[in-house]
Parts: sequence; structure tokens; C-alpha cells
Amino acid sequence: MRISKKYAVAGIAAGAVLAMTAPVTAQANGSGDAERYQPEMITALAASLDVTEADAVALLDDQAQQERTLDSLEAKGLDSEGAFFDERGDLVVNVADAAARDRVEKAGLDGRIAEHGDDVLRDVMSTLNEAATQRTPSGVTAFGVDLADDVVTIEVRDASAPATQAFLKKAEKFGDAVRTVETDERLEAQTTVYPGSEMNPNNNPNSWCSVGYGARDRSGNQYLVSAGHCISPDTGLYFDGGRFAVGDHTRYSLGTRSVDMGVARIDRGDSIATQVGTWGNGSNKAVRGSQRGSVGSTVCKSGATTGWTCGEIDSYNRTVTYVDRSGGPDTVVTGLASSSVCTEGGDSGGAYISGDQAQGMTSGGPLNQRCSGGVYASGSSYFQPLDDALSYYGLTLNTH
Repeated sequence: MRISKKYAVAGIAAGAVLAMTAPVTAQANGSGDAERYQPEMITALAASLDVTEADAVALLDDQAQQERTLDSLEAKGLDSEGAFFDERGDLVVNVADAAARDRVEKAGLDGRIAEHGDDVLRDVMSTLNEAATQRTPSGVTAFGVDLADDVVTIEVRDASAPATQAFLKKAEKFGDAVRTVETDERLEAQTTVYPGSEMNPNNNPNSWCSVGYGARDRSGNQYLVSAGHCISPDTGLYFDGGRFAVGDHTRYSLGTRSVDMGVARIDRGDSIATQVGTWGNGSNKAVRGSQRGSVGSTVCKSGATTGWTCGEIDSYNRTVTYVDRSGGPDTVVTGLASSSVCTEGGDSGGAYISGDQAQGMTSGGPLNQRCSGGVYASGSSYFQPLDDALSYYGLTLNTH
């Protein structure tokens, strides 16, 4: 089954099998024959921030330039401990010592020697991940590194649950390196059963996920990289009634500590497009790479349920507890990124992208979230970083 090109451009009529996502795509600069950014994206960003479209373009240009400066420093040996955009739009780079901070500031960025830093926060996460593996903290919605505040934040839904109390007890020894906040959110892995589909396991029309990115191994074999809970080994994945891939491997398992990444083997003659669509919000755009965006970067996703939604990358290295709608056990998932992008059930596996750089695949979000506000609908979600999945499976992203 060869996937028809018409489905890559048909917006709402199609889905995300080949359209995946294409938010902001940097193109030829100053050539006069190509726009640097998608016009619809600029309009939505300007409305969201209550600024002019010229200011929105300037913001994206400035973010991109600061990212390039950091990339150049790291290529020359700078050992950064993460970076994030502050409220002023300045890229702040965490470093270990004064010499590194001076290098960063000389290049025009903000350098910071964090009180706790990467080593301490990684130790906190390692301890809490192990605790969550031993006993699922069902009253804890999520926990992970808050880079800007230099702490690990634990989001607690039910502090009275014995498992939650035991979990928080282990966190206490880290003192002010841990922050606890209350939340009423319950999360779920966003494969859901609704009429219609985009990517159907076993061609079941009542259950679907969204297609992510295509990649290849060293021998040239083609794979779909997706959310792990969308993949079951040897299970066929169907688009528009025809099989295009078969599940190969997943790191997600209900009720046990999991990583939400998985891959499927693409059938001979089929392919995943490297030019992705925007669900009626502009022309298809090419994916050029998978450079991880900094915290605060603008990011968008394409999914079979909510289409094209955008927001910002909030954090990396998040651990969450997913509940199961069918009454099964809770599942602790590690290694996710969080964002303010709105998603719903069925968006799982769908592609996140920042500029022309692929970022990851939808993992989950609030249980009853509804994305009714358009491109910049208010919401939140978690995604599996693509670079981690490519590294784990030894794959290379297919680019345009």
C-alpha cells in the first residue's frame, strides 16, 4: 500500500500519517521568493502574545539566533548544563564554573552557575524514579526538572494516599532542591477509542493513534518512530484501510515503569513523508533535522484528533503517572518533555516540531482536556523527545 500524497495536504480531510506536523519552518532569508516563517503561524503567535506580527517575527528570529550562538559554543567545547529562555526572551545557559559563564556572556548570552545544578537534579530524579518503580505513586501526577527554577518539581494530586506519602518522604532528604505543588490533573496515555481513525492497530476503526516520524537504520531499513503505547510487536498499523507498518518494539508496558517510545517496520513500498502538513494552517513544510529546542522555544504538533496546536516547551526529564481508563494499573513513564501544547486522546504518536527541527511524539496529557481554542488553545501535554528515541534505537531521522 503506497500512501497517497493527497493525504499529506488535505488538512482536516486527511490525518497525520504523512502530514504529521509543520509549524514554523525557516526558509531562504532575504531571497524575496520564500517566507522565513509560515504566515498563519505568525498570525497565531502575534494574537497569542498580543503583539504585532512584526514583533512575532522578531521574536522567532531572536530565538533562532540565540540558539545558533549556543550551538556554536557547544561545538567549541562548552559543557553547558541546559538552557532556557527567560521571561525577557533571553537564553540563559547553566554552566558549572565562572570560566564557562564568562565564555557564555562574552558570546552575548546569559550565563548562570546554578545553586543545585545538573548533577544534583539528576541525582534527585534517579532517586525518585527508583522510588516510583518500587511503588507507583498514584497520587503524584508528574515530577521532573524545572530548569529555570533549578529544582525538581513534584505535582501532587492526592497527598493523603499512602504511596504518595512514602514517595514524598524520599524526596524530603533533598531539601530545597525539590518543590511540591498541588494539582487536580489526572493524566492518561493518549491512545483513545473514538469513531474514525488515523493510524489503526489491526485496522480497528474504533481505536487510533497519530503517526510520528520516519527513520532508517544503518542498513537502510525504514521505521516509524512513535509513542511506545501506540506500538505492539507484530501488530499491523493501518492507514485509510491499508497496512503500512508492523510493530517491532516498544518500551511501554502497562503497570510497570516505562519509557514511551517505540518503533514499527515500514512495509516495502510505503514511506513516511519528510514534508509534513499543518492541518489547513498553511502549506506543507520540510523537516531538516532533530536538534532539541531549548526550554521556552515555540513548538507545534500535528495529531489526528486536535490537528495543529502550538505552545512552548516547558521542561525536559519529566516523570509522570498515567492512569488507565479501562481500570488497569497506573503506569510510571520517565524521560518525557512537557509543553503548553494542547492535545487530546488519539493525538498520541503525533509529531512535535520547532522551526524545521523535529522534537518528539505526543505521549499524554490531562484526562478530560478539550482543545477548543484553535491553534493556541490553552492546554498542556507531554511528549517523548525524538532525539532520545533515535539514539536508543540507533536510527537516523529521514529529512527533506
